[in-house]
Amino acid sequence: MPHAESRRTLIKNVWEATWNQGDVDALDHLLSSDYLRHGGEPHPQDLRTFKASILTTRSAFPDLSTVLDDVVIEGDRAAVRWHSTGSHEGTLMGVPATKRRVEVGGATFARFDGDCIVEEFVTWDPRALLSALGIISVGQD
Repeated sequence: MPHAESRRTLIKNVWEATWNQGDVDALDHLLSSDYLRHGGEPHPQDLRTFKASILTTRSAFPDLSTVLDDVVIEGDRAAVRWHSTGSHEGTLMGVPATKRRVEVGGATFARFDGDCIVEEFVTWDPRALLSALGIISVGQD
Protein backbone atom coordinates (compact mmCIF):
# COMPACT_ATOMS: atom_id res chain seq x y z
CA MET A 1 0.00 0.00 0.00
CA PRO A 2 2.25 2.82 -1.19
CA HIS A 3 -0.49 5.42 -0.63
CA ALA A 4 -0.91 4.34 3.01
CA GLU A 5 2.85 4.51 3.57
CA SER A 6 3.09 8.02 2.09
CA ARG A 7 0.23 9.17 4.35
CA ARG A 8 1.92 7.59 7.38
CA THR A 9 5.20 9.33 6.54
CA LEU A 10 3.45 12.67 6.00
CA ILE A 11 1.64 12.41 9.34
CA LYS A 12 4.88 11.57 11.17
CA ASN A 13 6.83 14.39 9.51
CA VAL A 14 4.17 17.03 10.08
CA TRP A 15 3.60 16.01 13.73
CA GLU A 16 7.35 16.21 14.36
CA ALA A 17 7.60 19.69 12.81
CA THR A 18 4.44 20.97 14.47
CA TRP A 19 4.36 19.54 17.98
CA ASN A 20 8.10 19.06 18.60
CA GLN A 21 9.52 22.07 16.74
CA GLY A 22 6.60 24.53 16.84
CA ASP A 23 6.34 24.92 13.06
CA VAL A 24 2.53 25.11 12.91
CA ASP A 25 2.60 26.10 9.24
CA ALA A 26 3.77 22.54 8.51
CA LEU A 27 0.13 21.60 9.12
CA ASP A 28 -0.71 23.24 5.78
CA HIS A 29 0.91 20.22 4.08
CA LEU A 30 -1.40 17.77 5.89
CA LEU A 31 -4.64 19.51 6.82
CA SER A 32 -7.26 20.89 4.46
CA SER A 33 -8.17 24.57 4.61
CA ASP A 34 -11.66 23.27 5.58
CA TYR A 35 -10.20 21.17 8.42
CA LEU A 36 -12.23 20.60 11.59
CA ARG A 37 -10.89 19.12 14.84
CA HIS A 38 -13.39 17.64 17.28
CA GLY A 39 -12.30 17.13 20.87
CA GLY A 40 -13.23 18.38 24.30
CA GLU A 41 -14.25 21.85 23.16
CA PRO A 42 -17.95 22.68 22.69
CA HIS A 43 -17.27 23.56 19.03
CA PRO A 44 -14.78 22.05 16.60
CA GLN A 45 -11.53 23.90 15.99
CA ASP A 46 -10.71 25.12 12.50
CA LEU A 47 -7.15 25.13 11.19
CA ARG A 48 -6.35 28.64 12.44
CA THR A 49 -7.68 27.91 15.95
CA PHE A 50 -5.85 24.59 16.07
CA LYS A 51 -2.55 26.26 15.16
CA ALA A 52 -3.09 28.88 17.89
CA SER A 53 -3.81 26.16 20.46
CA ILE A 54 -0.56 24.37 19.59
CA LEU A 55 1.43 27.59 20.01
CA THR A 56 -0.29 28.20 23.36
CA THR A 57 0.53 24.67 24.51
CA ARG A 58 4.16 24.96 23.36
CA SER A 59 4.46 28.29 25.16
CA ALA A 60 3.42 26.59 28.41
CA PHE A 61 5.56 23.50 27.66
CA PRO A 62 8.57 24.77 25.66
CA ASP A 63 10.30 21.36 25.80
CA LEU A 64 7.17 19.55 24.60
CA SER A 65 7.91 16.25 22.91
CA THR A 66 5.25 14.16 21.22
CA VAL A 67 5.84 10.57 20.17
CA LEU A 68 3.59 8.75 17.73
CA ASP A 69 3.22 5.28 19.21
CA ASP A 70 1.07 3.87 16.39
CA VAL A 71 -0.09 5.18 13.03
CA VAL A 72 -2.62 2.95 11.28
CA ILE A 73 -3.91 3.85 7.82
CA GLU A 74 -6.89 2.15 6.22
CA GLY A 75 -8.42 3.67 3.11
CA ASP A 76 -9.24 7.31 3.80
CA ARG A 77 -8.92 6.87 7.59
CA ALA A 78 -5.98 7.19 9.94
CA ALA A 79 -5.69 6.30 13.62
CA VAL A 80 -2.81 7.74 15.65
CA ARG A 81 -1.95 6.79 19.23
CA TRP A 82 0.38 9.34 20.78
CA HIS A 83 1.89 10.53 24.03
CA SER A 84 3.46 13.85 24.95
CA THR A 85 5.85 14.90 27.69
CA GLY A 86 6.96 18.33 28.76
CA SER A 87 7.78 20.65 31.64
CA HIS A 88 5.16 23.20 32.65
CA GLU A 89 7.18 26.44 32.33
CA GLY A 90 4.44 28.91 31.32
CA THR A 91 0.81 29.73 32.01
CA LEU A 92 -1.76 27.33 30.54
CA MET A 93 -5.53 27.84 30.86
CA GLY A 94 -4.90 30.39 33.60
CA VAL A 95 -2.66 28.00 35.55
CA PRO A 96 0.75 29.53 36.31
CA ALA A 97 3.88 27.47 35.70
CA THR A 98 4.27 24.61 38.16
CA LYS A 99 7.67 23.48 36.78
CA ARG A 100 6.31 19.92 36.89
CA ARG A 101 7.15 17.40 34.20
CA VAL A 102 4.02 15.80 32.80
CA GLU A 103 3.04 13.04 30.41
CA VAL A 104 -0.31 12.69 28.70
CA GLY A 105 -1.50 10.45 25.93
CA GLY A 106 -4.39 10.05 23.59
CA ALA A 107 -5.61 9.05 20.18
CA THR A 108 -6.51 10.94 17.04
CA PHE A 109 -8.81 9.56 14.37
CA ALA A 110 -8.57 11.33 11.03
CA ARG A 111 -10.39 11.31 7.70
CA PHE A 112 -8.61 12.13 4.46
CA ASP A 113 -10.18 13.73 1.42
CA GLY A 114 -7.62 13.29 -1.32
CA ASP A 115 -4.18 14.14 0.06
CA CYS A 116 -5.38 16.21 3.03
CA ILE A 117 -7.03 15.47 6.35
CA VAL A 118 -10.38 17.23 6.53
CA GLU A 119 -11.57 16.08 9.93
CA GLU A 120 -10.13 14.71 13.16
CA PHE A 121 -11.60 13.37 16.35
CA VAL A 122 -9.21 13.56 19.30
CA THR A 123 -9.61 11.75 22.57
CA TRP A 124 -7.44 12.20 25.65
CA ASP A 125 -8.03 12.70 29.37
CA PRO A 126 -7.40 16.33 30.39
CA ARG A 127 -7.79 15.23 34.03
CA ALA A 128 -4.47 13.41 33.67
CA LEU A 129 -2.80 16.72 32.76
CA LEU A 130 -4.50 18.63 35.58
CA SER A 131 -3.58 15.88 38.04
CA ALA A 132 0.06 15.85 36.87
CA LEU A 133 0.17 19.63 37.37
CA GLY A 134 -1.19 19.22 40.90
CA ILE A 135 -4.35 21.20 40.06
CA ILE A 136 -6.72 18.35 40.89
CA SER A 137 -6.26 15.00 42.53
CA VAL A 138 -7.70 11.98 40.88
CA GLY A 139 -8.87 9.60 43.58
CA GLN A 140 -8.19 5.93 43.47
CA ASP A 141 -10.87 3.49 44.51
